[in-house]
Amino acid sequence: MDQKGIDRINELARKAKSVGLTAEEEKERAVLRRAYIDSVVGNLKGHLDNTYFVDEKGNKEKLKKKGE
Repeated sequence: MDQKGIDRINELARKAKSVGLTAEEEKERAVLRRAYIDSVVGNLKGHLDNTYFVDEKGNKEKLKKKGE
């Protein structure tokens, strides 16, 4: 998500607190929030996919998914 999308989310949040949102704006806010959450989760998964543990002997072991 780019900064423009984040700014729009914040703008809608301020408007929701002050005067309320129209049905269209609520839908837009929901879409933007979902895109932001997907972006954050994707970035986190990317970091975790490239995470390794190093034991006391210096061996690298890739982080495993739960249940593997």
